[in-house]
Amino acid sequence: MKNQNTSVTFFVLLGFSYNYPVNSFLFLAFFLMYALTLFGNMMIIVVTSYLSSPMYFFLAHLAFLDMCLSSVTVPKLLVIFWAKKIISYSDCFIQIFIVFLTGGTEDCVLAAMAYDRYAAICKPLHYIQIMNKSFCKWLAGGAWAVGFLCAFVNILPILKLDFCGPNFIKDFSCEFPSLLALSCTETTSNWMAFLISGSFVASSSLIIILVSYIHIISTILKLNSAEAKRKTFSTCSSHLIVVVLYYGTACFRNMRPSSASSIIVDEFFSIQYKISTPMLNPLIYSLKNREVKEIIKKLMGYKPLIPSSV
Repeated sequence: MKNQNTSVTFFVLLGFSYNYPVNSFLFLAFFLMYALTLFGNMMIIVVTSYLSSPMYFFLAHLAFLDMCLSSVTVPKLLVIFWAKKIISYSDCFIQIFIVFLTGGTEDCVLAAMAYDRYAAICKPLHYIQIMNKSFCKWLAGGAWAVGFLCAFVNILPILKLDFCGPNFIKDFSCEFPSLLALSCTETTSNWMAFLISGSFVASSSLIIILVSYIHIISTILKLNSAEAKRKTFSTCSSHLIVVVLYYGTACFRNMRPSSASSIIVDEFFSIQYKISTPMLNPLIYSLKNREVKEIIKKLMGYKPLIPSSV
């Protein structure tokens, strides 16, 4: 992946340039967060193998995406606390590629999960026919295809850029805007590709999610009893919380004014997006979803279960 037109072979990460006691505390904190992220999302993948609903099929994909996003960032972060704060040219582009891949795919997976909740609540008699196995696999495959397309559309133009120095990135990982700022060639086309692809994928997914929840809320309001309304809404509350957390963080991270940008602010939003959210997602589904909690209890009690196919 090395660009033959560049004189830069590595980048220096300036994030978390603190003293030894602070770095020691942060190292332990991020190590524990990463361990919880891996454990929680692996547990979700195992649990969903025992549940046949399409919602859990998409939840397994979401858990895998969260593990990928954290794994491409946190291990390198732990290393730079004690070693040199450098990242190779190729590793930097791999990080950016994975972030685009997981981001684009997760947008589509969250939209598919919203449509699944719409079909379950608004079209209950036709739910099995609508969300059949082949359609679910088609949606998942389409989500990954969009993610790869989004990643390639943004990463390929970057490989043509020249990097003549300086090579300092004001973050603990490689970020698309920070990398473009270091280029000594024109980056207008890169920004255009980023804005068009990102806006299209994010807005399309958000429209699907919003339209789905408008229909869901409309259906819930038509129910007679408060208990029926509560139980029906509880089936999609976990997904709604994850959507708000994911898109809320992404909006604050990418749409804040440049005047509000600083190393500390950039670090905060990067941590929230790449570390905190992937760690919280399995916790949200574990606490809010009765079926997930029941399977976890049975697994922790070592009761035999026969996996069901999705």
